[in-house]
Amino acid sequence: MGMTITEKILAAHSGKKKVEPGEIVEARLDFVLANDITAPLAIESFEEVGARKVFDRDRVALVLDHFVPAKDVKSAEQAKLIREFAKKHRIKYFYEEGCGVEHALLPQEGLISPGDVVIGADSHTCTYGALGAFATGVGSTDMAAGMITGKSWFKVPKTILVEFQGEPGKWISGKDLILDLIRRIGVDGAHYAALEFRGPALNKISIYGRFTICNMAIEAGAKNGIFEADKTAMEFLKDRMVRPAKFFHSDPDAKYAKKMSIDTAKIEPQVALPSLPENSKPVSKLGNIRIDQVVLGSCTNGWIEDLRTAAGIIDGRKVHPGLRFIVLPATREIYLQALHEGLLEKFSKAGAIIGPATCGPCLGGHLGVLAEGERALATTNRNFIGRMGSPKSEVYLCGPAVAAASAVLGEIASPEEL
Repeated sequence: MGMTITEKILAAHSGKKKVEPGEIVEARLDFVLANDITAPLAIESFEEVGARKVFDRDRVALVLDHFVPAKDVKSAEQAKLIREFAKKHRIKYFYEEGCGVEHALLPQEGLISPGDVVIGADSHTCTYGALGAFATGVGSTDMAAGMITGKSWFKVPKTILVEFQGEPGKWISGKDLILDLIRRIGVDGAHYAALEFRGPALNKISIYGRFTICNMAIEAGAKNGIFEADKTAMEFLKDRMVRPAKFFHSDPDAKYAKKMSIDTAKIEPQVALPSLPENSKPVSKLGNIRIDQVVLGSCTNGWIEDLRTAAGIIDGRKVHPGLRFIVLPATREIYLQALHEGLLEKFSKAGAIIGPATCGPCLGGHLGVLAEGERALATTNRNFIGRMGSPKSEVYLCGPAVAAASAVLGEIASPEEL
């Protein structure tokens, strides 16, 4: 019996010829990361055990992206602690406020390569599976252990194969595909499983859409999401990679816990209703849902492609009176690219609020917190109760096209309604 791509990567990193689902392995790490919320606890654990240095200063990233610019004294102190640790240990990849959101920033910087094993003290670390890496979120103490030893323990996950067939429609993005999948299997439908994505429809989905799909694998309970690295991934990585790629492919006789086939031609733009990503419906089935705020950004949909899509829709139009439209490019590089392409001018003329490269409203920390009774439509990845502010507010999830159209119309709507 052959192995899946996830099993092959874990086998190679644990010095084994073969591994099976359920097996416990100790795997060598290629990269570890944390942010301004999760790194302080990892640093505390690091120092409590008396560690003197990280396993490799070129394989650790610390990113200030969640509460930036600092929203209060506590967040400022957390950032200060990380700066001091990074300086003390000469961490090569320390990213200051404004550089960008970690899960867009690290691929952009070429720090993730196909075949890598990556852990991050953030649940959406699974984003990097779009590049053919095994990437998964861990707790801060596991992050500390990884920084010290360069290794981590894993239970080899079973794999669910998801094949996307057909021809995606005009406004369909990776966000719509993953929301449709989560609707089908639920938020725990892939519990501790690897979600492996393939199929001819993905030839129409850009690398940015693939990042989005893998980013939200965790919203189905998955341990990781993964694509085989192909020409789409390698074109993105061209002239970026700091480490060589290692290519792994699932065997034809690999064993899957489940196989699914989804016809993308039948998928409409999706919207996830409160308060779980699995509550997804086609936008045409929603009726009139008035909204107070629209958020375009985050590690899920703050890519240049997302900004282009939204700007193309909102160009020459105005944000609906009384509605706040917040636009947050995912990295400084994306911000500058959007600036040079005139996208930010289009958003600004429409009445949008353009902010820095930060997680912003996604975690309800700052920059767009909702008041009681308010509704937001967001291209972020979670819509749990209280996620974006008051526990008596509501968050709906969508892709960039629906976000832009809704910002104009003042209610959740398809671009076809403009």
